[in-house]
Amino acid sequence: MRRLWIIVGFLVLVGLLATGVWTYGYRQAVGQLAERAEADLKLASDRLSAQLQRYQETAVLMAEHPALEYLDLPGGRDAARGLLLDVADKTSALDVMYADRSGRVLVAARDQNPRTLSGAPYFERALQGALGSDHGVIAPFDQRAFYYAAPDFGPDGKVRGVLVVVVDIDNTEFDWRGSSPAVLFVDEAGEVFMSNRPELLFWRRDGVDAGLQPAKGPPRPFETDLLGRFEIWTLDWGPYLPRYALHLVQDLPVIGMSGEVVVDLAPARRLAWLQAATVAAICLAFGALLFLATERRRTLAEANAVLETRVAERTQALSEANTQLRREVVERQEAEAALKRAQAELVQAGKLSALGQMSAGISHELNQPLMAIQQFADNGSAFLDRGKTEKAGENLGRIAQMAKRMARIIKNLRAFARNESEPMGRVDLVQVIETAVDLSSTRLSHDGVALDWTPPSAPVPAWGGDVRLVQVFVNLINNAADAMTGQDTRRISIDIEEHDKLTVTIRDTGPGIEDPEKIFEPFYSTKAVGSSEGMGLGLSISYGLVQSFGGNIRGSNTDSGAMFTVELDRFREEEAA
Repeated sequence: MRRLWIIVGFLVLVGLLATGVWTYGYRQAVGQLAERAEADLKLASDRLSAQLQRYQETAVLMAEHPALEYLDLPGGRDAARGLLLDVADKTSALDVMYADRSGRVLVAARDQNPRTLSGAPYFERALQGALGSDHGVIAPFDQRAFYYAAPDFGPDGKVRGVLVVVVDIDNTEFDWRGSSPAVLFVDEAGEVFMSNRPELLFWRRDGVDAGLQPAKGPPRPFETDLLGRFEIWTLDWGPYLPRYALHLVQDLPVIGMSGEVVVDLAPARRLAWLQAATVAAICLAFGALLFLATERRRTLAEANAVLETRVAERTQALSEANTQLRREVVERQEAEAALKRAQAELVQAGKLSALGQMSAGISHELNQPLMAIQQFADNGSAFLDRGKTEKAGENLGRIAQMAKRMARIIKNLRAFARNESEPMGRVDLVQVIETAVDLSSTRLSHDGVALDWTPPSAPVPAWGGDVRLVQVFVNLINNAADAMTGQDTRRISIDIEEHDKLTVTIRDTGPGIEDPEKIFEPFYSTKAVGSSEGMGLGLSISYGLVQSFGGNIRGSNTDSGAMFTVELDRFREEEAA
């Protein structure tokens, strides 16, 4: 009987210990989960605020645009509508509109909004000279929108109109929809206006109740409890929301809402159960071993020591793995940032490398006009001393020609060497190739390479960047010249074909391409190891530049050598607009 009471008492103690371990482990796990959830909520809130801030700044910047001052002139509204449509398309705004003081919409990018804004809170706020903002649902498609209204002040300092930017909330939510955990943005009326769980949209919070209920249909099961300072929800809201969840709230006064996150507590509960079960199992095993005969006590102590060592090793291994994982995340982020910087610097390095290869020829190109200018100046001075002003004038004219030639060379070099940051637009493909040929002419002449290039009589407009395209063709011409080193026949042919796309072909009479599939890979080169002529980056850089213009570049072999084909889009005014 005593033996039975000892067993029962031991089991009760194990149960109490397991319960205490479960409670402590659960609280610790919930605390750690809350830290991560707060970080996730802050990240989502900051991302939303930043996205909406972009539209707010757009409203402020566009409110006093000069195009909005001439709406009463012929063609003024069409020009303003084109401007607002361009802004709406580029910012993905639902609409951009301008209204007078009465609220009448004078011009809008699109026609899906009301023609009058009178009485709208954001509009009335802007009429008072402040920035107005509000949110709502656009009928009849229940399209959610956020409004920013900026006042337009006239010369007398009074508000003469209001520019309104309508933000498409569906487009704003697109990137983070379905991500974990569930994040809600609830307005002052207690309605869920934005969320990465679409099934919770327009759910409402009645009064001070913590939970949410759907706007339509029967109420959903919900209970709330407190665990220390944390609010725990028990709910049944669908397969994409947890059964037991941690609920956190962050006020967002800038957008007039509060951010809420609902985090699944299943990992914390599993961890607590695992800890409690582990402790209970250890205690039961320890008690069973103690219950054995005395002769097995030594074996029991050894087994217990081995078990504790394994637990410690496993804990240490998990800690080291977690530390290593954090280190790898930091290293990967640093590597991605370094890669982006290296990619930007690699393009400029390619141009500077090409300039280095052309430096000797450039010096020769500039030295010849300088010597000629000196000679013509001496001749002109002599002719003036003899009174032959006509001859002196001819020498001065030749000096002017030499100066223009030097200016053209320097202009091309300066344009090629600069780090272009201008956006893509219209470029004359003929002028681009002329500049590349001009930059490469000295090297081709020095190596005895003949160039077949007959430029078209009219400009060929293409879509791209002027300096970056020059770099592409300089790289291709120099690679062709490199490939023909030691050949008896050295000839490069350049042709432009105008079809649906603009096609530029560069052919040489070299040995051809050994492996066309690898020719555009970084650091792939057919030059000897240790060669000073390059590292195999020129074609890789050219490939990246052409791809950035929406074009394509490929290399192939012909009967007489290699051929590189560059395809570019035509420049079209309507697409650029």
